[in-house]
Amino acid sequence: MMNATVSILAEIPEGLHDSLRMYLETHPDWDHDRVFAAALSLFLLQNGDSDRRAARVYLDTLFKHPV
Repeated sequence: MMNATVSILAEIPEGLHDSLRMYLETHPDWDHDRVFAAALSLFLLQNGDSDRRAARVYLDTLFKHPV
């Protein structure tokens, strides 16, 4: 089964953007999409209904499997 992706446009505080930019500069194996997928899936796991799909995205994102 092929996983579909959806684009999200989000406004974030400038300080958070600066931190993200610095992180990405020192971790070339990560990009914006991977960071946001990991962060959002972790948030949903911690605050949502523990959906297995969120858990799968989180684990795949951490271990660099295509989401």
